[in-house]
Amino acid sequence: MNGLFIFRRILSISLSSKGIYPIMKKLSQDSLNNSSTQTSLIQSYIQRQAINKAYRLFLNMTNKSNDIYRIMIKGLVSNNMLEKVLDLFDDINIQPSPIILTMLFGVCARINNDRAKETGKKFLNQASNEMLNDNILLTSAINMLMKFGDVKNAEDYFDIIKNKNIITYGAMLKGYTLNNMCDKALDLYEQIKLKHNNITYTILLNACAQLSTNRAKEIGKKLLHQISKDLPHDNILLTSALDMLMKFGDIKKAEELFHLIKTKDIIIYGAMMKGYTSNNMCEKALDLYQQVQLNHNNITYSILFNTCAELSTNRAKEIGNKLLREMPKKFKEYNYINNSAIDMLMKFGDIKNAEILFQTIKKKDIITYGAMMKGYNINNEPLKSLKLFEEMKKNNIIIDEIISIILIDTCAKIGIRSMCQSIVNQISPHLLDNQQIKNALISMWGKAGLVKNAQQIFELVDQPDVITYNAMINAYGKNLLGLEAVDLYRKMPVNLRDKISYVSVLNACSHSGLFDEAYSIFNKISNKTKNVVTTMVDCASRLFLFDEAKKLIEDYEKYNAPYSVMYMALLSGARNARNSHLSKEVYQKIKVLFPNEKNVLISASILLCNISSSLGRHEEAQTIRLDRIKELGNKVKAGLSWTEVNGEVVQFTAHDQSHPRSKEIYAEAQRISSELIKYGHVHDASWITRPLREHETAESVLCSHSERLAIAFNFIEGRKPSSIQITNNLRVCGDCHQATKLIAKIRQVEIVVRDANCIHHFSTNGTCSCQDHF
Repeated sequence: MNGLFIFRRILSISLSSKGIYPIMKKLSQDSLNNSSTQTSLIQSYIQRQAINKAYRLFLNMTNKSNDIYRIMIKGLVSNNMLEKVLDLFDDINIQPSPIILTMLFGVCARINNDRAKETGKKFLNQASNEMLNDNILLTSAINMLMKFGDVKNAEDYFDIIKNKNIITYGAMLKGYTLNNMCDKALDLYEQIKLKHNNITYTILLNACAQLSTNRAKEIGKKLLHQISKDLPHDNILLTSALDMLMKFGDIKKAEELFHLIKTKDIIIYGAMMKGYTSNNMCEKALDLYQQVQLNHNNITYSILFNTCAELSTNRAKEIGNKLLREMPKKFKEYNYINNSAIDMLMKFGDIKNAEILFQTIKKKDIITYGAMMKGYNINNEPLKSLKLFEEMKKNNIIIDEIISIILIDTCAKIGIRSMCQSIVNQISPHLLDNQQIKNALISMWGKAGLVKNAQQIFELVDQPDVITYNAMINAYGKNLLGLEAVDLYRKMPVNLRDKISYVSVLNACSHSGLFDEAYSIFNKISNKTKNVVTTMVDCASRLFLFDEAKKLIEDYEKYNAPYSVMYMALLSGARNARNSHLSKEVYQKIKVLFPNEKNVLISASILLCNISSSLGRHEEAQTIRLDRIKELGNKVKAGLSWTEVNGEVVQFTAHDQSHPRSKEIYAEAQRISSELIKYGHVHDASWITRPLREHETAESVLCSHSERLAIAFNFIEGRKPSSIQITNNLRVCGDCHQATKLIAKIRQVEIVVRDANCIHHFSTNGTCSCQDHF
């Protein structure tokens, strides 16, 4: 015993001077094989962070004790070598003590993969009855099983504990919350007769926050009252309390609590900023950010990027870009921060910098790809989204539910049927049974003009929710099947209808000219939001019922601030009716009421300019155009059209020369134009939104619109397609609409064109499904 004490003393001195290796050379082989000596050496290696040497020495030991297992496991855990801990238990030949099993269950809970589940459950099943009287061991087992999602077995072990303490209750409460069974957590809370500690209070506040039901709100506020005396001393508890109040939407109470906190850390600030953002009070979040004098952490960077993304105002862009520029390098290693930054840049419309950031990420995960793909969709670049999907497949990244929904949205953006089917074929069958994915597919097929496909999926949904109904109503509306949309709306359970349902059915009526049906539905809507009223204004304006449209606006503005989109709907109707007087009146109102809405002013100016051109007042149109450029700049949203031929999806802009076969496309466009003229078509120059340049004619400009080039691409080499499908991101112009009806008749081919408003089905008899009501 004295010899061992001397050895340990020498070893302790050597650690602070020459190291253990000179000492080891002087020890006999018998000493080195002594388990006590080996234990001391392993401890020394671990202290010196030579974990691999400690592990090798451990493997060579013949007589391993529970004590040496404890030391080795602790060393591996502190070095984050958790899988190595499982390796130890593959070959263990002693009965593990309760302490060792407790450590093992903690490691298995952290790893939480198939191997960990197998190992953890195996040793739990082998535990003796005596061990199962150990509260610490069973609490660790309950925590592990809850992490595995094995709630039933966790409950069984919990029930056998005779003398439950608050820590055991805490493990169950945390487990229920982790497994989205917060109601069960609250049921258990109501059975507890013990005094709570800060940990159980924190868990319960989190459970109440997740639920946010009336019961949860009642219990949450009761808990706050119980712990109010201790709150100022525990910032973790305070953070949970703030988060809960924010999720309840009780901003006032959260702010009162926040102001009571004397020593605020960055986590407390983060909880408030996140709460403001989730309650659509992003400006308040940025106000608070500008008051913070502390260094930001990884969480607050992510929160602030999300806040700036939500707002996307000039102020938000300035703050977001500054944060990204000045963010310390260490935070750029966190994928979730980069993902938030990519989402922010994409919502700013800054595709270039989002792409640069994406390329700098070394280990791109599925969420990173999702952020980029979603961003491309937002910015009307769905083809780039599909390229990323191909990259994911090359990198063997298996798509999940979220990526599937993003891909379906990508297809919905492009609207090409063959592509839609190709992507659906690549989604796992078990995911196709997911209701969220079914809802997305209904919307996609509706936007691709295949209403029957949408109906088939709708009928497969056992319990349609509000999103399912809205998607189907919208699919009918987009395809100008207004009566079907109204019929489904009336079959929809009244309690399911929401503001989107109202807008969808009214929009369907608007595009099908069903004013009486729309008015009947509108009158029964109790909460007439600005979007509901706007859709009704649009419905009246499309039918040139301008007195009714103006009355709707006047009634709305008696109690609400003016809304620019209502006036744009009225102006659009006036443009279609070529009502110059009303157009000027509405345009002047827009300038007075919405002087800071630049995009609205540009769109309104273009519509007014079109009206002047359509009436032959070209000088007036030029004056309006020049005034717009002078005041607002010349930034007009570019028209894009997509089509697919022989598996190739092509994107065109107006006057596009980028395709390798541009000469052939333009030659075919000219042939089509000659045929149109022969059949009596007169190119309508009123739809040209800019002055003609030298060598340009109305014919050459209109024949170079993106949808006309897309149609020509389908006919090059003299082939006759069975059908043509085109998606346009803007509303189709009147001249293209008239021309496409004739092309379908002349070339005897069905053409489907989806524009920003609806889906036009052009028949071989020269008619359109919209009956010129677009």
